[in-house]
Amino acid sequence: MTPPPFAPKPPNAVQRWLHREREALRARWVKGPWSLAAFEFVSFGIKQGWACLFGGAMLGLLLATFLFYPEHAPLSRYDFLVIGAVCIQVLMLWIGLETLEEAKVIFVFHVVGTIMELFKTAHGSWIYPEDSILRIGAVPLFSGFMYAAVGSYLARVWRIFEFRFTQFPSLWLQGLLAAVIYVNFFAHHWLQDIRLGLFLATFLIYGRCFVWFRPDQHHRPMPLVIGFLLVALFIWFAENIGTFARAWAYPGQENGWHPVSLSKLGSWYLLMIISFVLVAAVHRSGHRDAGGAGQ
Repeated sequence: MTPPPFAPKPPNAVQRWLHREREALRARWVKGPWSLAAFEFVSFGIKQGWACLFGGAMLGLLLATFLFYPEHAPLSRYDFLVIGAVCIQVLMLWIGLETLEEAKVIFVFHVVGTIMELFKTAHGSWIYPEDSILRIGAVPLFSGFMYAAVGSYLARVWRIFEFRFTQFPSLWLQGLLAAVIYVNFFAHHWLQDIRLGLFLATFLIYGRCFVWFRPDQHHRPMPLVIGFLLVALFIWFAENIGTFARAWAYPGQENGWHPVSLSKLGSWYLLMIISFVLVAAVHRSGHRDAGGAGQ
């Protein structure tokens, strides 16, 4: 059974102006298949950057405070990051860059991430080397916003690229996978780590699924598991920036920065699926068949 089509909100005045400008540029520069491919590539990059707005703002805050925050300021750097993150989130809601439904899911992922942070820091998986007041145990509250940034990106990229899917798995099956992934992040400290089995499960569940995304006028297909891997790779790059900025540190980074282990790429691949499932629950009316989406 095909779910009902996704009905996006009508564009506001700013969006209509941007669409007109894009169409004018397209008419000026697109003259054939090669210029069309270049135009779509640039459009894809701009949309991706727009979808990463919250995460990019958070990384900018991490770097700026690492380089310029006064050492003896009355407000600790970590507490300043908490306040800054809240302001960014409120601003995005106020000007309509995120919907209230998306914010609810992002908040859930914020809580999910914070719980895992409490557990992982207690087991020495990583540390937060600076003092702060706004924290729970060893976990400063800004850390939950780093997880929320992943949820924010997925929620926004889903809308901006008008995602459609073919062979989209049942939400209950995805939910079960997400639950097992989350439990394994805790349980592997005592039981056998089933990460390899979880990787296999993602391929079995999502292997036939294609996501259709619209960089410009037409939808283009991509295997969903490839999309997962690419997003996880960019999160891994962002994590390297975060550790370089001394926002947190893994064992071995206490006395000097070095790149984060590639093993963390697999962790982000799995953790991102939890966020994807949460966002999919919000956009469940948009899982329509996209067999003709590229036409």
